[in-house]
Amino acid sequence: MRNRIFLAVVVLSALAAFAQQTNSSSSASSASASATQSASDREPLASPRPKDFWDGDDPNLVNLLTHPFANKKYVQRQVTPIRDRINELDQLSAENGGQIKDVDTRAQQGIQLASEKSSLADQHASDAANKAQLAQTAANAASTRVSTAEQMVGNLDQFKGSAQTEIRFRPGQTVLSKDAKDALDEMAAPLKDHRGYIIEVRGFAPGQGQAATRSSQKIADSVVRYLVLTHDIPVFRIYAMSMGNAAGSSDAKHSGGARVEVSVLKNDLETSAK
Repeated sequence: MRNRIFLAVVVLSALAAFAQQTNSSSSASSASASATQSASDREPLASPRPKDFWDGDDPNLVNLLTHPFANKKYVQRQVTPIRDRINELDQLSAENGGQIKDVDTRAQQGIQLASEKSSLADQHASDAANKAQLAQTAANAASTRVSTAEQMVGNLDQFKGSAQTEIRFRPGQTVLSKDAKDALDEMAAPLKDHRGYIIEVRGFAPGQGQAATRSSQKIADSVVRYLVLTHDIPVFRIYAMSMGNAAGSSDAKHSGGARVEVSVLKNDLETSAK
């Protein structure tokens, strides 16, 4: 066994010497080549770096004997830092993965919350638009009612004559004749259940001064009494005036007798209200 070891050492020594001699020859050749290249203005080639089992150590006997053997403890010393670093990287990767997942979850929650708020804002905007439309409709209706009311108020005092009747009386009498009642009935019948009208009653009587005025007042009151009691005409719609012996709207040939002129005046209030 010792002989074999010794023989191996001798062989390795011979190989090392041969390698040194080869390196010396190579160095000399390189030197001569460098001289030749410098002569021709060329950059020298870089010497090759040895790549062997000893990571750059010269393959001689000393390095062979002093190089540590690759035993189990040696391998563990070399591998343990690498394993620790790998475990540390795995831990960092797990932490980064957890943080990324947490960020993604919060981002999804934020997107969902923003979507809900956007939907709620759209609903509020739609409700506001509907309310604005209803308000505009109500404002238009109110404006229409105001215009109608203004028109009605403007027509309150604009009466137009629609019918006129003259009731004749004998001198000294205040009782209505049958013809007078028929004329009043014909005039008052269309006014039932109607509004927007007034009845003007003007009494005329011959004579002088206060006597004529009192006589005209009596015959005018007789007509008003018949309209109120027989046809239920409201008193506030009748305006009675005693004109005495003043000239009325009748013909001149009737200006000397006692008479009552009854006129129906209407406005457009009822038509506007409808």
